[in-house]
Amino acid sequence: MASKEGFLTDEQRETLKIAAQNADTVSLSSPRGVSSPRGPPSPRSLSCSPKNSSFFPENHGKAGGGGKGRAVKHVRRTHSGKTIRVKKDGAGGKGTWGKLLDTDAVTHLDRNDPSYDSGEEPYQLVGSTISDPLDDYKKAVVSIIEEYFNNGAVEVAVSDLEELGSSEYHPYFIKRLVSLAMDRHDKEKEMASVLLSALYADVISPAQISQGFILLLESADDLSVDIPDAVNVLALFIARAVVDDILPPAFTKKVQKTLPDSSLGRQVIEVAEKSYLSAPHHAELVERKWGGTTHLTVEEGKKKISDLLREYVESGDTLEACRCIRELGVSFFHHEVVKRALVLAMEIQSAEPLILKLLKEASDEGLISSSQMAKGFSRLEESLDDLSLDIPSAKSLFQTLVPKAVSEGWLDSSFLNGSFENGELPPQDDEKLRKYKEEVVTMIREYFMSDDIPELIHSLEELGAPELHPIFLKKLITLAMDRKNREKEMASILLSALHIEIFSTEDIVNGFILLLESSEDTALDILDASHELALFLARAVIDDVLAPLNLDEIAGKLPPNCSGTETVRVARSLVFSRYAGERLLRCWGGGTGWAVEDAKDKIIKLLEEYETGGVIVEACRCIRDLGMPFFNHEVVKKALIMSMEKQKGPMLNLLQECFSEGLITINQMTKGFARVRDTLDDLALDIPDANQKFTAYVEHAKSKGWLLPSFDVIEPAMTS
Repeated sequence: MASKEGFLTDEQRETLKIAAQNADTVSLSSPRGVSSPRGPPSPRSLSCSPKNSSFFPENHGKAGGGGKGRAVKHVRRTHSGKTIRVKKDGAGGKGTWGKLLDTDAVTHLDRNDPSYDSGEEPYQLVGSTISDPLDDYKKAVVSIIEEYFNNGAVEVAVSDLEELGSSEYHPYFIKRLVSLAMDRHDKEKEMASVLLSALYADVISPAQISQGFILLLESADDLSVDIPDAVNVLALFIARAVVDDILPPAFTKKVQKTLPDSSLGRQVIEVAEKSYLSAPHHAELVERKWGGTTHLTVEEGKKKISDLLREYVESGDTLEACRCIRELGVSFFHHEVVKRALVLAMEIQSAEPLILKLLKEASDEGLISSSQMAKGFSRLEESLDDLSLDIPSAKSLFQTLVPKAVSEGWLDSSFLNGSFENGELPPQDDEKLRKYKEEVVTMIREYFMSDDIPELIHSLEELGAPELHPIFLKKLITLAMDRKNREKEMASILLSALHIEIFSTEDIVNGFILLLESSEDTALDILDASHELALFLARAVIDDVLAPLNLDEIAGKLPPNCSGTETVRVARSLVFSRYAGERLLRCWGGGTGWAVEDAKDKIIKLLEEYETGGVIVEACRCIRDLGMPFFNHEVVKKALIMSMEKQKGPMLNLLQECFSEGLITINQMTKGFARVRDTLDDLALDIPDANQKFTAYVEHAKSKGWLLPSFDVIEPAMTS
């Protein structure tokens, strides 16, 4: 009976082998395993049924077929010699060891047992979701954005985003910021735009900014479900990003090609281009669409400034006053703080030391810039005449405040020595300056009624004071901006006449600098002042009153961060756009309100009359009476075409005389020739030798000096 297995017989070893195979089969195939909550299966159903395949070894194919294989008999003999039925899948009965591979035995550990080992405790696998880094990032940025909308602290929001890390997910921050702002008030929309500008380049790369807006465009259809005006609002966000230079102007063209024609994202791009980016002076309009950085109206801002200054005079808490000024968030309007603080010091002279202390502290902290400080003093100086009605000693008080501010270092010393440099006026006698302003205002109003340019020029020459010509220009344009298009057109015509007669280019440059420096004040009374000023600047260039280089000169003399710089930029874009002359003409009606077609008809009639009568002096007078020097290229064009048609040369004589008198400038002459050159193909259908004649005209004009030598007969040129 001895064997390698020790005490086991061959029969027992066979039984053990089969039992092991049966246990594996049961655990894999039986749906009612030992762990089933329904309890163990009936012993009868497992041990008595010859058809139960769970008890046939898989190694023996006969058992798995039709049940013909021999069923294995599980027999266990007791020491008494009795044969008993095997119970519970071979687990045995009373007094047995249980089934051979019993893995279901429940062991009970006693934690009070000295041999207790916690490592033997049964354990459970606790299910936990694997966190997605992008989901975590999105949740984190929502709290940053909500906190920013509540406190408005740009620096804190920037710092929090930097600390968050995960810079690869920044496009999703752009998407979440804009989408949350779209469903809120204009204040939050403006705050979102300001934050984007602060994050640009320093924290979020330009490519990520673009990618973030692409994500927004792709989800425009979903956004429109919750936000009815999603298309318009998102279009405005994109336009604002372009204006703020955080998206390139070419962004709209590039992304439009990638969007489906039927998507709302494509519609957003179309609205952004047509309604905002293509509109005249779109930058100014887009920036003001949501009301500025804090959504304060001008009157609300003034009231808050007055309240905080009076509270400061009562409390004397300089730090608290500086904090309140900072929280206003209107750094471009700090000159109003300076002006009102000085007026309050004049009204309550006992508060003067406190006011000077506040302004010095604000300057030392960099809260109020030197340019805003000087601007506040300048505005107060300009209003001293009116202020003297309420505070008789206003002028003398102001004269004592200025040296104190300069000596303490928070007002630039150049304020004491104002000059035409940087567009400032030289010191003048107050009474003389006041009288001059009254006189020129009367003259300008009479001109608007009579349209008599020679009379106004005569009156201005009699008045004298050529050093004050910039003030006349400022008054002229300021009064015209607050009137109808007719007066605006008359102001431009008068400016052109004054430049020819008595105004120098320097006078006009300094006059525009004065206008641009005070544009923010002008905007308080004339809402579209920046727009109108840009038109006047562009018109002055078209009329040859200013050269394009003068725009750079004016911009260079303006204080840093001045709103006038943007006005100059808009004017430059108008000047260099296609058909600039005609567009500006349509803006104010042309001449004294004529339409373009009316102006063309008048030009044709005067040329026909000249052709008939041949009186050059009368023709030149008629051209001058048109009052449209910027449109004289049309005179040149019509004259050249009529000369080709009539086979006569008087028109060239007329052009020669107009150039000699300075009536038509070389720029307008060149522009007229260029327009004819661009239509030569059409003209050749009616005038077969149009090209030969035009070439002869060009050579004649160059020889006489009234056409630019660089003008080429063949090379195409940009038309205006």
